[in-house]
Amino acid sequence: MAMARSAVAPLLASQCAAGLPRLPVSSFSSSRYVLSPLPSIPKSVSSCSFNLRGGIARRSSKSFSYPMAMASSSVSTETSVESKTISVGDKLPEATFAYLDKEGQVQTVTVSDLTKGKKAVFFAVPGAFTPTCSQKHLPGFVEKADELRSKGVDTIACISVNDVFVMRAWGENLSTGDKVLLLSDGNLNFTKAIGATLDLSDKPVGLGVRSRRYSLLAEDGVVRVLHLEEGGSFTTSGADDILKAL
Repeated sequence: MAMARSAVAPLLASQCAAGLPRLPVSSFSSSRYVLSPLPSIPKSVSSCSFNLRGGIARRSSKSFSYPMAMASSSVSTETSVESKTISVGDKLPEATFAYLDKEGQVQTVTVSDLTKGKKAVFFAVPGAFTPTCSQKHLPGFVEKADELRSKGVDTIACISVNDVFVMRAWGENLSTGDKVLLLSDGNLNFTKAIGATLDLSDKPVGLGVRSRRYSLLAEDGVVRVLHLEEGGSFTTSGADDILKAL
């Protein structure tokens, strides 16, 4: 039986107060109702918002909504919280990077793969093809790669939030060969996990959220040396700075 619109608000308010039970709304229209405080509605639910689009109630941070064609209730738990900035002595968090192999196939590698039982150098840049990263930071590690390996470094990896295709093109442009592994942290999972995001959304070039510039030396996954720059500055995170610490 169809329900009159005048009956919708009190019913939804009672559903809200009761704690998200199922609500048959197949006969409701797609109109949106926002309930302002009513004498018969408890204060705890007076700010509830309902979107009558069919389906089952879903809780958001400050409202309840009824999304289109939902078959069961759903509670959103997705968050984007940055971790505390990593420090010397910390264990590198587990994460998965991506890259293109010589055949152009997407491959993945984890932090554990790169560091377990190894001496690894990670350095990050705000963006591929950007001036300082292309003219100084990456070329410096390419130039010093053999010297770093002669001092026991097993892995040299450059990390950026660019996608795998950009990273490969950048490597080809700078002729990095196999001296430095260019890794994509496209979803910022690792960058957020070590607390190194850099918000450049206010810049006119459209960089958005990137990684701070840094270099680090890890032994068996534990950070032994860390040079974390302020913003995109390039003062202490070069290959020579890592060599001095070895």
